[in-house]
Order: sequence, then C-alpha cells, then structure tokens
Amino acid sequence: MPGRRARSGTRGTTPPSDVALNRELVREAVERAGDEHWQALIRFHEDAYPASRPTPGDICRAEAERLNALGLGDDPDLALVETRVERLDSTVRLVHTFERKSTGARQQTEPFENYG
Repeated sequence: MPGRRARSGTRGTTPPSDVALNRELVREAVERAGDEHWQALIRFHEDAYPASRPTPGDICRAEAERLNALGLGDDPDLALVETRVERLDSTVRLVHTFERKSTGARQQTEPFENYG
C-alpha cells in the first residue's frame, strides 16, 4: 500500500509509526511498556472463561481505531511510544504515551476503560 512502511520480521522492533495506527503498532507499544502489560491483556481475556471477553488483538485493533478517530494516527509529528495496561476487576485501563518528534515532548492520553 502506498504510504506504508515495510515491517521487520522481529516482533516489537518496528519504530514508532509514521502512518495511521493499526493493531500491530498498538500491540508493539504495549510490548514496549513491558511484558506485564501484554500479560494483563492476555489474563483479562483468559480469566473470563467461559465468558467471552475481547482478545488482546481485538483490544489492540479497537484502540488503533479509537486513536485514529481522535486524529492521533494522522499527525506525522506524533509517534506512539508505549501503551500501558492496567487490569481492573471487570475491564482493563489503557493509557497511551505519544512523543512529538519535533520536540521530544511526551503526552499521555486520558485513561480509557470500555472493554468489560
């Protein structure tokens, strides 16, 4: 696709995005925050059995769509640095950290919970 960068074969090594956010870029941002954040998404999904909760991939996809709808994926000066996940009783809380490439300034999104 025009405007898309080639991905490396190693998971978690794609540089912060210059393109609209997608599931894989959000997943890599969660992994950059640390293994405990990815594990929180996995446990959130698995601990609900036999009930059905969104998979980690479903949540990463939905977050990419939500962040793009907010215009954060369209700003070429913003890079998604990391995504922190906090497991709550019936949902997860996500906070994304973006870095302004031109200044190095970082900003966080408001915590988001809507995956219970």
